[in-house]
Formats: sequence, structure tokens, C-alpha cells
Amino acid sequence: MKRMRTYSLKGADISRDWQVIDAADQTLGRLATRIARLLRGKHKPTYSPHLEMGDYVIVVNAARVRVTGKKLEDKVYYRHSGYHGGLKSVTLGELLTTRPARVIELAVRGMLPHNRLGRKLFRNLKVYAGPEHPHEAQVRGAQKAKDAPAEAGSS
Repeated sequence: MKRMRTYSLKGADISRDWQVIDAADQTLGRLATRIARLLRGKHKPTYSPHLEMGDYVIVVNAARVRVTGKKLEDKVYYRHSGYHGGLKSVTLGELLTTRPARVIELAVRGMLPHNRLGRKLFRNLKVYAGPEHPHEAQVRGAQKAKDAPAEAGSS
């Protein structure tokens, strides 16, 4: 009888792509779950929960993200300075007008693990309020790398 062996993924076996997501007219929570899934690498067949194997994710048009209901007025983000009376609050509507990228970052950060791995994965997220981003070279390089094996196989 043949024994089954557990396959353990090595660092050299991990391939990471660059994904560009347009946030225009997408619901905030559903968009954040999709981004968190890509950052963790759960869409890959070789997924391991303890490894950083997800893709790099670029989110554009963060200012045009959509929310349902009365969340623009009712949803409140809190932060504390550490001093007495240092609690500050800002509504979702205010945050969308001043720092729209922060809204998506906060939503995704809450869906990642709350440990060293989650902090490492969060660094792979790049969010921009408008349609432009400075990562064109990385995205094009990832596309060329995907296309190259297919062209080599057809020759």
C-alpha cells in the first residue's frame, strides 16, 4: 500500500501576481472580502494558511466606492491617541471625502489575520483614490510573465 505524503510548499514555489481592481460602483464590504481573499492567496490551489503567498493588489478609484443604507452618516470610525480624552471619531462620509483610500484599507485590514502575517499581507495592498497608479511596470511585467510560457509552448 502506497503511503500518502503531505506536500509542503517552499518559498521558491510561491508565485505572486499583480492584480488591479477598479472599486468604482462596487459595494465596500464585498470588495473588501475579494481583496482580502487575493491578499491571503485563498484563490490558489496551493494555499497554506501560515504562508505569505497571496498576490499584490492595486485598488483604483477608491473614492467612487459604494455603500448601502445610511452608512455614510451612521458608520463611525474611532481612534484613540492614548491620552485622557483622546478619543476621536469620524463618519464614513467624512472619511470618504478626505481620505477615500483609508476606507478600503480599514475594511480589508479587519478581514486579515490580526498577527504578524496579517501585517505582512497588508503591505501588499496599494489603494489609490483616482484611476492612476504608479505600478504600471509591475502589472505589465506580470502580464508578460504569464504570456511567455504560452508563447514558448506554441513554438
